Amino acid sequence: MERPHHYGPNVHLCETPYLLSLLARVGSPDTSTESVPGLVRSAYESLMRLLLNDVFPVVQDRVATRMMATEPRAFYEGPRFCQNTKLVICSVIRAGILPSQVCYEAALEVLPSANVRIDFLNLSRETDENGHVTGVRMDGSKIGGPVHDAIVVIPDPMGATGGTLARATEIYRELEGGPPKAIVAANLMVTPEAIVRLKEQAPELQIFASRLDRGLSPAEVLKAELGLHADRERGLNDVQYIVPGAGGMGELLTNSWV
Repeated sequence: MERPHHYGPNVHLCETPYLLSLLARVGSPDTSTESVPGLVRSAYESLMRLLLNDVFPVVQDRVATRMMATEPRAFYEGPRFCQNTKLVICSVIRAGILPSQVCYEAALEVLPSANVRIDFLNLSRETDENGHVTGVRMDGSKIGGPVHDAIVVIPDPMGATGGTLARATEIYRELEGGPPKAIVAANLMVTPEAIVRLKEQAPELQIFASRLDRGLSPAEVLKAELGLHADRERGLNDVQYIVPGAGGMGELLTNSWV
């Protein structure tokens, strides 16, 4: 149920009614902060399944069932996710560890644990005296080895400026041992500004998002097809928060008093 757009083949807007309904609750001022983690968990479980169905290699496999004890023909033969392809979940610390943990758990339901891992990138925004984002700083991080021929998934709930995803993509692209098979962003919300930036700075990155937010665009642009006037679309306010957004996902997930 991808929403049609003009952003290019690497952008997938997975705006299903279920995901849109979840995000409406996440951003509502009537939703208590203790409810937000559970809603985010449900959203990422759904988004991760859609993502894996699209990007992960599928092979023809043969798997015995418990019925083999009494019936030699009791095996499943058909499509299955490739059990030899490695999957790396990149936990961006500034986005909280919940999204990456949910994606990790969803992957372990269908892939062998030996081939799934979580990396930790401690990336944070750098801002100027006016609150404008000027860059991304990398502090202590943990990367569990090479990623050559692996698929890397980066769960980043709020794809606001695209700076964090651009930096994470650069890190994995340049790792010793060679680049991964694919790098995929998993956003709950993403802005046109982030998409435009990532197409330029990280053209190999595939974006899977549950919702596109461009609430500050001119009225005539909002009536046009998505991406038709990408240079005039706007989803960020003056301090780079998403509109309509959710009011600060990081603060919601940690109940920060800001």
